[in-house]
Amino acid sequence: MDKYVIFGPQGSGKGTQSELLCKHYGFVHISLGDIFRWQMANHTKLAARITRIMNQGFLVPDEIVEEVVHDRLEEHDWNWGFVLDGFPRTRPQAEFLFENWNLDAVIYLDVPDEVVEERVMKRAASVPAGVQAFTKRLDDTPEVLRVRLREYHEKTKPLIELYEEKRLLRRVDAMGPVEDVYRDIVDQLKLAKPSTFA
Repeated sequence: MDKYVIFGPQGSGKGTQSELLCKHYGFVHISLGDIFRWQMANHTKLAARITRIMNQGFLVPDEIVEEVVHDRLEEHDWNWGFVLDGFPRTRPQAEFLFENWNLDAVIYLDVPDEVVEERVMKRAASVPAGVQAFTKRLDDTPEVLRVRLREYHEKTKPLIELYEEKRLLRRVDAMGPVEDVYRDIVDQLKLAKPSTFA
């Protein structure tokens, strides 16, 4: 049973690479964004709490995020393992994860900020008006994105240090084509190569 975390900045390809790993190896893709989107679409009590917090301009607190992830992992539907996408985002969240589950590796998709900006702006422009999605924000402008990236790096630095301390970090250059990035991930995780990368 393999347990992985995949992380990187916006536009680094976390969702795509997670889905490929799960397709070829039978892992379960656990995306925090997907969970929150489901909560919003179904107007749950948790969605109401999250909306109220975000409307006040705050980030969703660690304890709420941890509760959501804990409940999801406790479903134990990941017989072959899981790939966590979008969690943890802070060192306290990572420490919570380590207290409850043993990880096999953490995949860091490394992309320069200028490439992230190009990808995110292109993606934001392609999302239809009126579609509520975590991948498109009303404030998706180059200036705001640069602020978010700076904050992302500030929060990510202690996370990377923690993963390096535990010798779990696998850095992957995510600049190339999807297939090349995926091959690098498979190599670094020492997984049996799939017969096809499609």
